Amino acid sequence: MSWNYLEPHQSRQGPPSPYEVKLAGAIEEAFGRGSHALPELLAELKADGLVASDGRPFTEASFTTEMHRLGA
Repeated sequence: MSWNYLEPHQSRQGPPSPYEVKLAGAIEEAFGRGSHALPELLAELKADGLVASDGRPFTEASFTTEMHRLGA
């Protein structure tokens, strides 16, 4: 019997970029350390040295925009 399974990235045009993989990992690690509010999350990303795709540190507005762009 053939089943249709959900593909984890079925709405993507291609595989995640290295930037997207790094960002996802950093977010998962921050959540794992207990940072759930946006200001805490951004502080964790900054402490980890992770910046936005344009090379600037994330702000609440730029992070929210980036999550929308990535479809998160």
